Amino acid sequence: MAPRLQLEKAAWRWAETVRPEEVSQEHIETAYRIWLEPCIRGVCRRNCKGNPNCLVGIGEHIWLGEIDENSFHNIDDPNCERRKKNSFVGLTNLGATCYVNTFLQVWFLNLELRQALYLCPSTCSDYMMGDGIQEEKDYEPQTICEHLQYLFALLQNSNRRYIDPSGFVKALGLDTGQQQDAQEFSKLFMSLLEDTLSKQKNPDVRNIVQQQFCGEYAYVTVCNQCGRESKLLSKFYELELNIQGHKQLTDCISEFLKEEKLEGDNRYFCENCQSKQNATRKIRLLSLPCTLNLQLMRFVFDRQTGHKKKLNTYIGFSEILDMEPYVEHKGGSYVYELSAVLIHRGVSAYSGHYIAHVKDPQSGEWYKFNDEDIEKMEGKKLQLGIEEDLEPSKSQTRKPKCGKGTHCSRNAYMLVYRLQAQERPNTTIQVPAFLQELVDRDNSKFEEWCIEMAEMRKQSVDKGKAKHEEVKELYQRLPAGAEPYEFVSLEWLQKWLDESTPTKPIDNHACLCSHDKLHPDKISIMKRISEYAADIFYSRYGGGPRLTVKALCKECVVERCRVLRLKNQLNEDYKTVNNLLKATVKGDGFWVGKSSLRSWRQLALEQLDEQDGDADQSSGKMNGNTLNKDESKEERKEEEEELNFNEDILCPHGELCISENERRLVSKEAWSKLQQYFPKAPEFPSYKECCSQCKILEREGEENEALHKMIANEQKTSLPNLFQDKNRPCLSNWPEDTDVLYIVSQFFVEEWRKFVRKPTRCSPVSSVGNSALLCPHGGLMFTFASMTKEDSKLIALIWPSEWQMIQKLFVVDHVIKIMRTEGGDANLSETQYISEPKLCPECREGLLCQQQRDLREYTQATIYVHKVVDNKKVMKDSAPELNVSSSETEEDKEETKPDGEKDPDFNQSNGGTKRQKISHQNYIAYQKQVIRRSMRHRKVRGEKALLVSANQTLKELKIQIMHAFSVAPFDQNLSIDGKILSDDCATLGTLGVIPESVILLKADEPIADYAAMDDVMQVCMPEEGFKGTGLLGH
Repeated sequence: MAPRLQLEKAAWRWAETVRPEEVSQEHIETAYRIWLEPCIRGVCRRNCKGNPNCLVGIGEHIWLGEIDENSFHNIDDPNCERRKKNSFVGLTNLGATCYVNTFLQVWFLNLELRQALYLCPSTCSDYMMGDGIQEEKDYEPQTICEHLQYLFALLQNSNRRYIDPSGFVKALGLDTGQQQDAQEFSKLFMSLLEDTLSKQKNPDVRNIVQQQFCGEYAYVTVCNQCGRESKLLSKFYELELNIQGHKQLTDCISEFLKEEKLEGDNRYFCENCQSKQNATRKIRLLSLPCTLNLQLMRFVFDRQTGHKKKLNTYIGFSEILDMEPYVEHKGGSYVYELSAVLIHRGVSAYSGHYIAHVKDPQSGEWYKFNDEDIEKMEGKKLQLGIEEDLEPSKSQTRKPKCGKGTHCSRNAYMLVYRLQAQERPNTTIQVPAFLQELVDRDNSKFEEWCIEMAEMRKQSVDKGKAKHEEVKELYQRLPAGAEPYEFVSLEWLQKWLDESTPTKPIDNHACLCSHDKLHPDKISIMKRISEYAADIFYSRYGGGPRLTVKALCKECVVERCRVLRLKNQLNEDYKTVNNLLKATVKGDGFWVGKSSLRSWRQLALEQLDEQDGDADQSSGKMNGNTLNKDESKEERKEEEEELNFNEDILCPHGELCISENERRLVSKEAWSKLQQYFPKAPEFPSYKECCSQCKILEREGEENEALHKMIANEQKTSLPNLFQDKNRPCLSNWPEDTDVLYIVSQFFVEEWRKFVRKPTRCSPVSSVGNSALLCPHGGLMFTFASMTKEDSKLIALIWPSEWQMIQKLFVVDHVIKIMRTEGGDANLSETQYISEPKLCPECREGLLCQQQRDLREYTQATIYVHKVVDNKKVMKDSAPELNVSSSETEEDKEETKPDGEKDPDFNQSNGGTKRQKISHQNYIAYQKQVIRRSMRHRKVRGEKALLVSANQTLKELKIQIMHAFSVAPFDQNLSIDGKILSDDCATLGTLGVIPESVILLKADEPIADYAAMDDVMQVCMPEEGFKGTGLLGH
């Protein structure tokens, strides 16, 4: 037995020998465990919840002894946000702007570009006033150059560990939550920067982009016939190198410059020969820039998926690159050294993270730039371009070995080489005065923030030290001993000792009994403390009510004593009652429900435990977190709705029920025993009469059942063939012996058959209700042709003899009949069929349009996709499908009405000849049910059922099909009823795909790279790229 249960049992052991009226103060104090021995620190390892005098393990250990000052606060040291000496400044990632941050760091470490930008004139002069910038005005850069100037100045001289590039990103109009193509961003921004700087007067500023990044090459075409050479000059800012099928950077460059043969249909028109001739074409490098950007084309278009994918193949590159073999004009200096490696971590082209390895041009040291975090890359063997993937690839390839001065990377997407210089630049770039003043102002704000944070830390430490002394002093005075005492909740004491949360006022309301005193069952969550400690607690933190020795509730202890004694007595009384029930009842007795007799012992236990249950319900969290009153009321209401003892023989009117099978007569002795446990149970002596109202209702019910049986038998006898669905007329094969057939609703026939089969459970049908087949104008909604085909399930044909009987048995609101007439012309003996009432063409047309509209305005409907090979359907298992429904949809399930439910089309009131007229909309709704049933498609094995909506596009359907059949969207050839589905942007409704349609799928070839399908699922919307941003505005 657990210690808490042992303490509980010991606290109430006296109740076995003490009657409720004999309870004394000593018994009360024992029940509240006032005099239990307190636990000793070191001996008791955790708090004893059953002992109110145990004050060990409530959180005091963190306060006793010496405490580290850092534990008194949760404020980080502001110096952690300070820039370290001889280190660079990071950039905040605003969501998905890591690709911007990497390029900003690379451009910042281009000293020539930084120096040129500092020389740009700025509108900051408007903010200059006297000795400096106006304090009341915040400087806001107006142009891209000014934003870049300010960012570079902060990156150079800020005291912060990282800065926020929000202004720069906002000025470009970039979406911070959308990761974009980094290579495209580099091209567009360089173009924007060049265009902006072209307006500058200073040539060192105006031409900086071309001087640093612009080279020139020529497309050279040579005619094989006459040898004529044609050149097309072009500038470049980066070389885009294909990496597919290559392992080394030099191989990629060679392929970029390799000669291409123009033959066959691709022949070149030679102006000299004036005809198409075989020719060769290649690229010749004419000049190279100081900074050579080599774009490794890792992100390529995948024909199978229709989207980009990433090539995660290793490419080797060296720290020194000699470009002289590739340049047409020899003799210059074309030796480059590696200055930056831009890296994309992740296997997908649509997700991942961008970082950069960049070389400091002044120190020659390499640094890793990862948004806010910057670290120096040290080690005996420098590994550039090597970063762990964010997620493991499905096809990991082994990293090839690299020699000294060479590196291999599967994630590098751009290599930046700088023209090798004889010596490293020693000149320090000075920040212009106006920018330095802006930086100084930002540094002053940062220092003020650091001082504020340090002061808050100091205040937290001082507060913690005061709390430390308070706890050390008060904890020693907490035990009550024999002195006056009070009760405080254990939860509040634990929160008082928890320095991470502020101490709230004491709230003891949750542990009160119905007499507004301390509930005996709550003693396990309370602690007995000295009156001295309680006075200090209430004076400092407030709260209440205070629970002194007067809060011990005698009424609750006496009631608990009574319940415990009854529990102990229950087993003996159970045997006594069983023996009394076996004996024959002589004389008067009492009626008891058989169900109550079977479970009276369990009911008694539950009733005796009700106090414990109420205690559990009210034992919500202390200090203001008590249970919601509305919730407790609802729970009590639900409990009250449950049947109590002997309530199973109560009728709805609160009297004795009339069914003798549900009750039993017991003796007076047995009833008196039961009444001890259930004093509020309904009491019915044997002479008590049954409920008179129930007797009347029973008699009326028997008469109604007999009447219904008689009506059903009469109608069945009168219309035997209609009931058994035998010998029914057919419009397509008109019977020879009659020229007239009558029509009723099929719904009427089905409801009538239900009543005839089960007359005691269903109400009789009194009206035919033919209005459901007519339009609001009183015209028929069906043509003769439609009644022989799709609308035949809505109507039932009646023989003239049957119609006479129907008119006698039911109220007929409208007579509908079809008449056969022979043609008037003797030469043309053509048979005609006329309906009465006649067809309403307008409403018929409206109904057909509504049906077609309903078929194209659906949501979450089922369609079927069948894969074909060589135009034959195949049944093969494939990848587990998504959004696949079972073979039977919800609409397929039989929608049966509860017995006795009245339908508006069939007035079942006795003698009611008038019927509520059904609206056109109700009729259409009635039609929909039958339309859906008539279109059911039975799914065969191997066919995939998909849930679709009319407004979703064909492209979205192809994504679902890809999951179901593992066929990429570009390999899917879809058709429906021989019509090819090809417009990916069109909706299924406009393409004629309706519920229960079967779409045939023919796949070109299976996808080999299943990792590519992950990219497809991440791009459900068309790529917008940099559309709408400032990068395209120039």
